[in-house]
Formats: sequence, C-alpha cells, structure tokens
Amino acid sequence: MTENILIAIAWPYANAEIHVGNITGSHLPGDIIARYHRLKGRNVAMVSGTDSHGTPVTLRADAEGITVEEVYKRYHDGFVDLFQQMGITYDMFTTTHTDNHFKVSQAIFLALKENGHIFAKKSMQWYSPSAERFLPDRYVEGTCYICGAEGARSDQCDACGNVLEPAKLIDPIAKTGDGALELRETEHFYLDLSQLEPTVANFLRERSDHMRDTVLGESLGKIEAEGLLPRPITRDLDWGIPVPVEGWEGKSLYVWFEAVIGYLSSPIEMSKVIGEPDAWKSWWTQEARQFYFIGKDNIFFHTSLWPAELMGTGDKFPPIFSKLSGLPEAEPHKLTLPYDVPANQFMNLEGKKISGSRNWAVYGRDALTRYDPDALRYYLTVNMPESKDADWDWEEFVAHNNNELVANWGNLANRVLSFCYKHWDGHIPAVDVDTLRPQDLELVATIDAGFNSVGDLLEAVKIRAAIQEAMRLATEVNKYLDTNAPWKEIKVDKDEAAKSIYTALRAIDSLKTIFAPFLPFTSEALNKTFGYETPLFGEQFVETIEDALGTHTALRYKGTEGEQWKPSELQPGKAFNKPSPLFKKLDKSVVEEERARLG
Repeated sequence: MTENILIAIAWPYANAEIHVGNITGSHLPGDIIARYHRLKGRNVAMVSGTDSHGTPVTLRADAEGITVEEVYKRYHDGFVDLFQQMGITYDMFTTTHTDNHFKVSQAIFLALKENGHIFAKKSMQWYSPSAERFLPDRYVEGTCYICGAEGARSDQCDACGNVLEPAKLIDPIAKTGDGALELRETEHFYLDLSQLEPTVANFLRERSDHMRDTVLGESLGKIEAEGLLPRPITRDLDWGIPVPVEGWEGKSLYVWFEAVIGYLSSPIEMSKVIGEPDAWKSWWTQEARQFYFIGKDNIFFHTSLWPAELMGTGDKFPPIFSKLSGLPEAEPHKLTLPYDVPANQFMNLEGKKISGSRNWAVYGRDALTRYDPDALRYYLTVNMPESKDADWDWEEFVAHNNNELVANWGNLANRVLSFCYKHWDGHIPAVDVDTLRPQDLELVATIDAGFNSVGDLLEAVKIRAAIQEAMRLATEVNKYLDTNAPWKEIKVDKDEAAKSIYTALRAIDSLKTIFAPFLPFTSEALNKTFGYETPLFGEQFVETIEDALGTHTALRYKGTEGEQWKPSELQPGKAFNKPSPLFKKLDKSVVEEERARLG
C-alpha cells in the first residue's frame, strides 16, 4: 500500500519579498523531503500558499494607497515566480483568499464551537476616534510591559515571544498615524485552549522520540511551565474571513487561527481541481504522515495551537464543511495530527539579522538573476539552520560552490562522462559485469549503500547530514579514480580502463539520484545525459482557478510514477548524450560585489 505523505510549509505573508532566510527556513527543506518521498514512490502532497489576510497585508496596502487585494496578488505572483525558478515543487501553492479556504476555515470554527471549545468574551481594545475604527495587532505598537522592549505589537512581543494584553501595552501609538488612541470595549470569540491542554501535552509527549529538542522545548516545555490559556480568534477587520455567526458582521477570523487551516484547505482545493473531490482524505486520515516545515518563531502555533484546533473539531469537520459547501453529506471522521514539525532556526546575513527595511537581505528572485538555482540550493542546504542560527556569508557561498559543487561532484561527473564519450564513441563501455574486479565491486557496494544511509537521514529530516553523506560518497568515487587512473590504464589496457570507467559511471548514475532531492536541476540534466527517457521528477505549472471570490493563480505540480530511489542498473554498451559542465566556478570578486549591494 502506498504511503501518504503531507509536506506542509509555512505560508508567507503577502507583504514582503521572500529572502534566503525564508527559503532555507521552510520552503527548501520541505521541497527536499517531498522530492525524496516522491523518488521513493510515495503519494506526496506538498502544500502551502500566500497568507493573504491579517494586519501585515492591510498595513502594506495602507502605506501604498492601494487595495489589499492588489497587494496580496502582487506578492503572490512573485512567490509563484520564485518557486518555479528555485524548483520548490508545490503540488498546490494557493492563497488564503479563496472561497474554498473561507468555507474550510468557517467549518473548523463551527466544529470547535459546536464542541464547546469556543466562547465569546468582551475585552478592551485600542480604538482610534479619528479613524472611527478599532486598531488590532500590528496597527498598534508600544513598549512591552513584560520585557521592556520597544516596538512590541499590541498582541505580541517579538523580543520576548510573549502574547500581550493590548490594554497593558505601554505608550501605545498607531502605526498608521490615526491620532490619539483610547481603550474601548469590544467582543470577540476565544478558543479555550485550557480545555485542550492535557491532550495537546500528551500528543507532544508521544512525538518526543523524533521531534527536535528545540521544538519540544518551545512547545511542551512552554505548556508545562505556563499552561495553555484561552486566545482570541476573531478581530475587528473587514479584510479576512467573516465570522460565521449572525450578528458578528464586520469581524473576521484572526489570521493565526485561519492561516494554519490552509494545510487542510489546500489539499481540498487541489482535490477539486484534479476532479477527485475526496482525494484530500488520503493525507488527512490517521495513516498519513504529516511534516510541517516552519521557522522557530512559528513553533508554538504548529505544535500546540494547530493540534488543539484539530483535536477540538472531533469528527465534526467533514459534515459541517459539506453542508457549508453544498456537497453531499460526508461521514464524520477525525483529522490527522502532525507527525513531525522539523522547525528550523534563523539565518542571519554576514553576522547581522536580516532586515528588509535596512536592505540587509539576499532576496530569492534577485539572487536567481546572477546564480543558478542548484548553487543557491546547495549552499542553503549545507548551511541550513536545523539546530542553531546560521549565517549567510558570501565568501563561504563562493567557497562551497567552487570547492564542493564544482571541484568534487561536478568535476567528477563531467570528466568521467567526457572521457568515456571521447574514447568509447558516446557509449557506456560494453564490459561483462561478471568480470568486474574486487575494487570495482567494493565501490559499487559503497555507493549502493548510500541509498540507505542518505535515505535514513532524510527519513529523520536530518537534511544537512544527508547532503554531507552524499558529498562524501562522491569523494569515494574520486578516490577510486585516483587509484585506478583509467586515463593511464587506457594507454596500457583499454579493457581494464573500461571496467574502471563503467564502475565510475554506474556510481555517478546512482549519485545523480541521491543528489536529486537537493540538486534537482543538475540531477535532471545528468539523467538526460545518460539517455534516460523517464525524468526523475515531474513538471511545475501555473493554473488559474475561478471561484466565488474571483480568480487566483495556483502553482501546481504533476509528478512521475513509480519508485526511483534505487541503485543504478546502468546497461553496458548503452548510448548516452554529449556531456556538459553541471556547475559554474565563481570568481572571488563576487564576494565584494555582493557585499556592496547590502545596506
């Protein structure tokens, strides 16, 4: 039976370009793991989308003097373009501003409410008399009353990570310049997390054998120290998902509550698009494994609050969603809980925190105008902040590219293929594999074992260690060639040289698959050079979808069938295509040129 794997990746806010820290924090690790599971022949759905709601987006629209819809669509189109260029293969990259997402989110809300996990409560919120509106979240900034940091939002302080009570914020001001503020009473719905705390804590303890210590410390540790308290899940905003309760017009579901629901709504939307309305259940039954790729600032939302939402719905989501959507009545069933949340730490830049406002960032689309995607993917992978913060350093980027991609793996593949193409007329040497020597069989066994050693690391989402193991295997092939030296053998005994070249090519053929999750573009190029008709991966495409809210674009992916994560079965005598270099050597001048672009 095919295993179902959901790869869920943090939804980027539609208010800023995506930089290398975002890419290595969630999008790239998610893609690497998705590609691996696809090569294993598993049923993968990699999903995410543009987070179109919330105050970051409305603030950007206010600042630019355009509509919120214009802002979100502009950034959404940019995200889609970046992921296509970077090879981030989403099966469905959509947006939260769709009729489908509205109905799924409202169904989750109603299921929680029906199960008694939601209550209404009045509280004091900051109000602008001049603008005649409440100013939620990022509209109000002040000094944190817990740690004293300036620039704290009215609902949360990024400096200490605590959720704040708006009324306690010190010296609040409106970011929009909407004059003096005053506290006024307003009513909102709250999710009673205290009711769900025991089951959330048990869920985390059950995952403690494979979740990262940094993740458990931020989630289970926080629950054991502070407990889970009720949190508001609605806001005084027109832009967003309407609260599905009569008399609550003008209020929307809070973005932190509804954005995570996208991990459920996007597979449902994808199922509709492919004409299989129930396909989403493959990734939302208890047998599926779900991986959530996020940054460390989102750990608590994905390990505690999102599981609480899922648990709190019981088995009532499918019937309620069917009723809201006008679909045939669905059977009740419980929704799957996350299997792993391999959250990454942050990536800094040249020793400083990345900051868009200070132009201290390396943006994905800009970098792709000067560098190949696999070169960027490689550095972001070997430097991935899995257990601690990492630092993008331009000098290191050039060194990793030149010393590892070009000199080790790239040179290995190109020189062996080129030598073979020249001396065996574009064919794999027609050796009798039964006559391979002990040193040949030893190398083949070493590389073949890499499918287990690298695969086991990817199963455990140890991505840095996995690519280091892949590069170690490439080094083993180089050592073999240094010892056997077929360029010398051929002058004495071409048959012996043929065995060395065949063995090396078989190893390279396997390595192109092992490297494929990390370096898909060059691995696919090698696959074509070897003359294979079946590609390693499928193709990405953009689809325009129309619904009750209008039209939106979605990035989609169509994969290949069957398992390909297995050792090479390279046929002696097989014709192959003329090779070309896989990677470009970078001049050291790149370092100062790139540093001059910063700040």
